Order: sequence, then structure tokens, then C-alpha cells
Amino acid sequence: MARSINHNAHTGALPDFRNLGILLRVLLIVNGIALLAAMLQVPALRDWPGQFTDNAVLVEPLLLLSLLVLAAFNTLLHRLPYAVAIMAVVAIELGLTAAMHVAGRGLFAELQADLPRWLLIVALVTAMLLVYFDLRGRALSPAIAEARLQALQARIRPHFLFNSMNAVLSLVRQEPRRAETALEDLAGLFRALMADNRELAPITQEVELCRQYLALEQLRLSDRLQVEWHVDKMPADALIPPLTLQPLLENAVYHGIEPSEIPGVVSINIYAVRDRLHAVLRNPYRAAGNHHAGNKMALGNIRERLLLHFDVAAELTARVGDNAYEVRIAMPYVKAPRR
Repeated sequence: MARSINHNAHTGALPDFRNLGILLRVLLIVNGIALLAAMLQVPALRDWPGQFTDNAVLVEPLLLLSLLVLAAFNTLLHRLPYAVAIMAVVAIELGLTAAMHVAGRGLFAELQADLPRWLLIVALVTAMLLVYFDLRGRALSPAIAEARLQALQARIRPHFLFNSMNAVLSLVRQEPRRAETALEDLAGLFRALMADNRELAPITQEVELCRQYLALEQLRLSDRLQVEWHVDKMPADALIPPLTLQPLLENAVYHGIEPSEIPGVVSINIYAVRDRLHAVLRNPYRAAGNHHAGNKMALGNIRERLLLHFDVAAELTARVGDNAYEVRIAMPYVKAPRR
């Protein structure tokens, strides 16, 4: 029985306080509130910039300190039950406000004069931000978004299935063992394509899927398809969105190898630099045909998947040079939890 689409995938989760997109949104929203408050505080519009500066002197130190503390405790907060984590975040913000009250005697006169009012303001703003991120999380997970993601994940060209089956049939009599291996690879590939792929998966699983796919393509393309793997610096504990690399390799074969009668090399390089995971894919480029248009669609699909998982903390770029088409992906280095 086919799995139905989950209409309530979002079960409540804190935002990732180490995600660049989350941090930028918090900065913009809080400063927007300070700007609006300044407008309401002044009798004349000409006094607005000065009042905003006064507000910023109070708001910015607390805001930056809050982001640093929440980023430091991000992992611990995400291990707590959602309701407990919410209370912990509010408690952290109130505690930091009270700490500034004690440490800033003589510096923050307005804060000293009316600490209860500032505690109430901080609690309300914190609650508003948490509600905003909760609603945003729910907006990214309703049925229509999940249906689009599942369609992107299950995408595979019909010609690949038919060509792979024909290649396997040609091996059944002469090389039955090789045909059996090819069928296992094909089954594994389609099993991954049909799975529920909303969560991050081990990069080793993605690499194995890509190897299975390329092995099937080599059945029919033979020496025309040459593959170079550079994964000696790949962190085995990294997690990435499932089916991030396979669609790009499919395009590399379809647009870079198939149209040519001479051998071509598809290169895959995966490595980590500090807290960033990088993947670089290269394939031959020929200006003729629909190479660029076809890759545009694949790149758009992958960008959307990266955005849904990592917000603006991930990036994908593509360029043409030296008769090669190169795609670069950079994303946060998310480690699998230790068992």
C-alpha cells in the first residue's frame, strides 16, 4: 500500500540557532521592531533616527549576546522536548536581560529605571519570534510542499529505466552474475527514489546510490563513461539531503556523455573544510543541444531542496570552463548523532 503524504509533518521544533538564515531573520525582525517602536515613541518624524539610535544602544548588545548564547547551547536545546525547550529559551532571554541590568549599572539608565517592563518586552518579542519560526516550519511542510518534494525526489527519466532493462536483458545469457548485480543495483536505486526522503541521510548512502546508478549507465555506455571518485577526504559521518547528487550525475551522463561518441570523464569530489561540506561534480560540456536548459531544471530542483533543509546556509553554483560543466555545492557539515 502506498504511503500517504503526511499533512502534519511539522511536530514542533526549535529553529537552528546556528543557521545563517535564522540568525539574519532574527536580526532583521528585532531591528524592525526597534525601528517601529522608535516611530511610535517620537512626536515628530525628524526625531525618529535619534530615537532609533537610543533604542539600538539598548537592544543590540542584548540581541548579539542572546544569539551567541543560543548558538552555544543549540545542540542541548534541540535535545529537550519542544515545550521544555521553549521555556528554556525564554528563561535564557530573561536571564540575559537581568544580567545586563546588574552588569550595566550606570550605562543603561533606561533599563535600570524599569527592569520589569523590559523583561516583559523581551518575553513578548522572544515568544513572537518562536511563534514565527514555528509557523514558518509548518508552512514548509504541508501536503502541497511535500508532494512537490516527493515528485522531485522520485524523478528519473523513463529512457534510463528502459535502457537499463535492455542492457540487463543482453547480459542474462552471457553473463548471468553480472546481470544479477545490475538488477540489484536497479532495485536499490528505485528503492531509494521511492522512499520517504524528507530527513537528512548519511552521505555514504548517497555515494553508494550514485555508484549503483553509474554502474548501470556503464552497462550500456561502456568505456564512453569514465568515472573519477575523489572521496578520500569525505567525512563518513556527514548528513545531506537524500538524492542531492544522483540527479546531477544523471544530467552529467545525459548531457555530457551520451551525445558524444568519444569517452568522457565524470568527476565527483567530496570533502569537508571546517564546518562546511563541499561537493564538486564535473562532466564534459558541449555547446550544442539542450545541455544548459536541462541542467537548469536539475539545478533549480537541488537549490530548492537545499533551501528547505538549510535555508541560506547552503549554496549551489554552476559554471562552464575548459570544455567542462562544473557544479559546486556547499552546505553545513551536519554530523550524524553518535549511537
